[in-house]
Amino acid sequence: MRAVAVSAFGEQPQLMDLPQPEPGPGEVLVRLSAAGVNPIDWKIAEGVFGDAVPAAFPLVMGADGAGEVLAIGTGVRRFTVGDAVFGQFQRTERGGGSYAELALADEAAIAPAARSVTYATSAAVPTAGTTAYNLVEETRVSEGRRVLIVGATGGVGTFTTQLAAGRGAEVIATARATQSELMRNLGAAETVDHTVGPVADQVLAAHPDGVDVLIDLASGPAEFSAMTRTVRDGGTAVSTIGSADADALTEHNLRGFNFVNRPSPQLLEILAGQVDSGRLTVLVGREVLLEEAPEAIAAQRKGRTQGKTVLTI
Repeated sequence: MRAVAVSAFGEQPQLMDLPQPEPGPGEVLVRLSAAGVNPIDWKIAEGVFGDAVPAAFPLVMGADGAGEVLAIGTGVRRFTVGDAVFGQFQRTERGGGSYAELALADEAAIAPAARSVTYATSAAVPTAGTTAYNLVEETRVSEGRRVLIVGATGGVGTFTTQLAAGRGAEVIATARATQSELMRNLGAAETVDHTVGPVADQVLAAHPDGVDVLIDLASGPAEFSAMTRTVRDGGTAVSTIGSADADALTEHNLRGFNFVNRPSPQLLEILAGQVDSGRLTVLVGREVLLEEAPEAIAAQRKGRTQGKTVLTI
């Protein structure tokens, strides 16, 4: 089978011809039609996480994918051959990933795909969608709460904006002027252009009483600390990239933490249902062929992409 993989941490991704995997107990073999591209994909391939991520090589890149069940292992109860599914296929310890024609997944890592959209659209959902859903859950976003989302125009940000607005929250999203209309269409009550001045100053000028929740998808530690000035006494501040100092936030009477995602098949089913009902819009910015993955990854690393990039297989 064709797959995009690295031969060692830090090596350049290459299109390779690898053996077809076979499903073991509790495993599902999927013929993938599309794979979603996420920053975590190239970070794992670079070896950014060191020994925390055990890996076998060649290591097929990618977590997110969607396609049709080709075979099932013993003990699988939720799926049969021919089912349309989506979910997460990254299995670094066995060299498996979604940038491939065929991929294995644990039965608990996938769910029935949304019926109303293409496989390419479904493949853009798993990591970003489950992250966004868990973010609004763990920050207790609810009706009437004011939420500032920093880094709102990315994959996680666009989902978080929609899910928070869907719960009745007043969403303030960071976005360039050219993306303001898009974010408002996704449910943001207002936008703040981070290119024209400090976001915290702009937010406090418009809302001197601050926000209830800060969801920061982009800021480093110093920038995140400055951003917490916008949060009301007793409010919540969360970073998805490890920038929060929980002790320092507690000293300022803020609830804060570094977010760790916990996906589940039940959550994937909820997201598929919201896509089918029209309550969740999936923004696919670019579709490229599997063999173009190395170039697509390079573009993403340089910040030259908008919306989700999806590989079509």
